[in-house]
Amino acid sequence: MKKIEAVIKPFKLDDVKEALQDIGVQGMTVLEAKGYGRQKGHSELYRGAEYVIDFLPKIKIEVVVADDLYPAVVEAIQTAARTGKIGDGKIFVTEVTDVIRIRTGETGAQAV
Repeated sequence: MKKIEAVIKPFKLDDVKEALQDIGVQGMTVLEAKGYGRQKGHSELYRGAEYVIDFLPKIKIEVVVADDLYPAVVEAIQTAARTGKIGDGKIFVTEVTDVIRIRTGETGAQAV
């Protein structure tokens, strides 16, 4: 199994959610996050004063899927989250050794 973590722009969340549902992903965890990468934030003008925004709002999506499904999940996230502009985000893929459903005690792929 693979855990896929994607950090994306907030307004792309619905597009990514729909793309994942279309390929059969049944669940995900969504977290509000703040961060920066190469863009290093930006400056905004408010009432004549300039403010530096170091941490930009982002959304972090976490999905655990079977090994055979993960390439499709990565492709769906890339396609749905891409704007072509700086700050589109990142996708991280890690190996998951086990999953346990607390309610039933199921383990492995059945617990996902």
